[in-house]
Amino acid sequence: MAKMKWWNGLRSVAEELIILALVLMAVLASNLGHAASGSSSLQGYGLKIFRVESGLYPFVHVYMRTFDQEMNPLVNLNVLNIGMMVEGRAYDPRKRQYLIQPLRGREEATRSILVLDTNKALKGADFEAMVRAAARFIDAKRPQDQVALLALDNSAEGYTVLSNFDREPSNLGRRLADLQPRADKTRLYDGVGAAMQLAATAMGGDSSSEVEYVVSSSIVILGSGRDDDSAISRSDLMTRISSLKIPTPIYALGFTGGEGRDQRNLQALVKNSFGKYYPVGGGYETITRSIEDIQHVMQSDYVLTFRAYVPVDGGKHNVKVGVEYPTGSGIMYYDSSFFEAIEPPTFPRILEAQAKVDKAIPALGKDEELYLKNPYAPASAPPAGSRN
Repeated sequence: MAKMKWWNGLRSVAEELIILALVLMAVLASNLGHAASGSSSLQGYGLKIFRVESGLYPFVHVYMRTFDQEMNPLVNLNVLNIGMMVEGRAYDPRKRQYLIQPLRGREEATRSILVLDTNKALKGADFEAMVRAAARFIDAKRPQDQVALLALDNSAEGYTVLSNFDREPSNLGRRLADLQPRADKTRLYDGVGAAMQLAATAMGGDSSSEVEYVVSSSIVILGSGRDDDSAISRSDLMTRISSLKIPTPIYALGFTGGEGRDQRNLQALVKNSFGKYYPVGGGYETITRSIEDIQHVMQSDYVLTFRAYVPVDGGKHNVKVGVEYPTGSGIMYYDSSFFEAIEPPTFPRILEAQAKVDKAIPALGKDEELYLKNPYAPASAPPAGSRN
């Protein structure tokens, strides 16, 4: 019965934490986390921390991506799956000092860049299916999520930004309606490179928003996968992808043809970026399912929220997260990053949000132990003069 009460209490606290997103929007533009190398296994699963935010310190948010060997996210993670360490010491999950939630139910926004191939070879049914896939992606996003449109075309750069980040489907739909297959060449790598730059540099909201907080960016390629003499090579682009501090996963829907060089181009970009590849060919009936799966993967990132007990010193401190999946399997993978022990500005919104999180994750009492006790640690020596 006690265990059931503890679990119900965690669920209640998790529901309260959904309100935190509005807070993070106000202050955290400068507190970007750095990605760690991540763990992966072709036979199992992996995780990658892609962002850490300390703007509500002592409360810290760790944004992380999980994936199995098919690059599908791990589902229904809870605190029983998570081991968390700060400066090498493991938190005790029974102390209710950290919680985990999927991004799907929170208010933080995501951004996606749709890279659309307008080569003449895609005319007819393939091109129409590609545009419908883009429209379906826009319709399936959450209201706060933003989409940009980039067309691979005949311009001098090899691409044109049709729409910067926008969260209004009607605006994006009008841009899609004007798209036609008129390009003589497809400079895929130049276009993907531009999309990566757009994802990395654009952090503000669009004109229709008051304030918003974006935590991740993704690239979705819709096209054949062909490349005609891009200014950068595939090898150069792969190096850029590998060196990103904040990873940008690439998802791709491959239109026209079966397994060939063009399709392998897409597969290589996807694999190197921790994304996912969806072959379409002439199987247009799979498009809706593929688009829904991309949205599912994007919204299945997890947010780990914990209370830090490191004094405010302005320094960087290590945090390490382990995931055991499934529960009780004994198989665990880790990734690590750092948080900053900083004192946030005393803005009313910040103070209000901190008070709410403080209620959700109350501080431990003076005599309560935060960390797990190591059963193998040597017992302390008895006082001098004591008798057995």
